[in-house]
Amino acid sequence: MDYVIAFLVGGAICALTQILLDKTKLMPGRVMVILVCLGAVLGAIGIYEPFSKWAGAGANVPLTGFGNALFKGIKKAVDQEGFIGIFKGGFTASAVGISAALIFSYIASWFFNPKMKS
Repeated sequence: MDYVIAFLVGGAICALTQILLDKTKLMPGRVMVILVCLGAVLGAIGIYEPFSKWAGAGANVPLTGFGNALFKGIKKAVDQEGFIGIFKGGFTASAVGISAALIFSYIASWFFNPKMKS
């Protein structure tokens, strides 16, 4: 049942994001920033943590989960190190995910012909 819930929640987040992209003139980059900020804000007010425990990977994999991870990292670093934690915490909490995205996108560029859209 955990897989079904994760699939449905992740699919719902993706479907809502696709509707947002289709029905507005927002560019994809701005929508991505909105999702990350939404995850951070929902984490800050205490809503995202119980939601992610219930939904599992369906809530943690999309960009809203990334925003929540950034918030949790910053909160932990600020509690431990004070003001400097604002700048360190997000990088510490998300370093593996960011590194994986960079490495796999670089590997993908070996097999495909990357170019800017005109």
